[in-house]
Amino acid sequence: MSKPVVAIVGRPNVGKSTLFNALAGEMISIVKDTPGVTRDRIYADVTWLDRKFTMIDTGGIEPDSSDLILSRMREQAQIAIDVADVIIFITDVKDGLVDSDDKVADMLRRSQKPVILVVNKVDSVQKYQMDVYEFYNLGIGEPIAISAANRMGLGDMLDMVVSYFPEKTEEEEAEDIPKIAIVGKPNVGKSSLINKLIGEERVIVSDIAGTTRDAVDTRVKRNGREYIFIDTAGLRRKSKIKEEIERYSVIRTVTAVERADIAVIMIDAEEGVTEQDAKIAGIAHERGKGVIIAVNKWDAVEKDDKTIYKHTEKIKNVLSYMPYARILFISAKTGQRLQKLFEVIDVVIENRALRVQTGVLNEILAEAVTLQQPPSDKGKRLKIFYMTQVGVKPPTFVIFVNDKELMHFSYVRYLENKIRDAFGFEGTSLKFIIRERGEKD
Repeated sequence: MSKPVVAIVGRPNVGKSTLFNALAGEMISIVKDTPGVTRDRIYADVTWLDRKFTMIDTGGIEPDSSDLILSRMREQAQIAIDVADVIIFITDVKDGLVDSDDKVADMLRRSQKPVILVVNKVDSVQKYQMDVYEFYNLGIGEPIAISAANRMGLGDMLDMVVSYFPEKTEEEEAEDIPKIAIVGKPNVGKSSLINKLIGEERVIVSDIAGTTRDAVDTRVKRNGREYIFIDTAGLRRKSKIKEEIERYSVIRTVTAVERADIAVIMIDAEEGVTEQDAKIAGIAHERGKGVIIAVNKWDAVEKDDKTIYKHTEKIKNVLSYMPYARILFISAKTGQRLQKLFEVIDVVIENRALRVQTGVLNEILAEAVTLQQPPSDKGKRLKIFYMTQVGVKPPTFVIFVNDKELMHFSYVRYLENKIRDAFGFEGTSLKFIIRERGEKD
């Protein structure tokens, strides 16, 4: 079962980013006193009471006009309603209850999603108690008083958040149908690909970027095996503001990738690989998912004997952090190489679940250390005692050493390459945990 998604919604300058950073435990979003400055990362992994969830800050560019603020808040609320399991609606005790709070609360109430009403900037409960009571008028439950800046009241809020998470059932644990998220920029052909795979027009397809209204899960059966394809096609409506489009598609991507085993990252062959493609691919890589790069609209590209080589090199350069990703050149329109896509998906599924015996791993490790000495610092050399695999999906390895500080990331990368040389692990990232001997889990 995937991690639940929690979205933060609220007016400009009520403290969305401050709350986000307090929960994420690091300064991820930019926080200033000017409304609309949240530009940086918009999602983070949070753990509370052994429950893990993905938190999303729906913030974005908010204009100064109150009418535009309300319309933008409604867009944010709609994003949250679309993708979140639980919504945190944050208000400001110092501003009091304002008209746009009331209108957005009405949207959230109708959504049937769990909504936690939070009143921020309550530095003193005694001083602001009566002001907090005013927010009962929104009709979405009991307001929880917090101070995100001073980290007061966050425990009560998080207790409420996790109380809405579903319990894992045996049926869900037993369900082993691979989930594949089709991700990429708007209008790259995600819906067309799914329609071709299922052989019917189930997802709206048009030449206008962002015509797919909701993410759709589609079951496809091939050669007796079932797959679930998650279409993230992304935008509810056209927007004139580029950052809003990117933000919405990134939020959709995060939530879809979170649920998936494999991300098929679609790139437009005519446009080539872009910075936004790299961002989307980075989300899948960071979350340890299987990755396949599908270069779509290949039928529309003029080719010579070097075309595939040039495209492949460009993609490998831009996505240099994920050399394990398999690259396929396809056409969702004509069905070119879609059969090959299923074959690669099957290979990646197997590789994500591959286990290597400890004895074999340590033979590879011993050979690697002989070929290239571990790094040293100020006369102290790194000693690697042994390595063992502790998990799959993605394959996860623990390396026991004498001093973690001496283990440079470049040497970890060297060991990873040696393991890949031996076992392939094509299409999946590998995770390495460095521990000192005797260190507890």
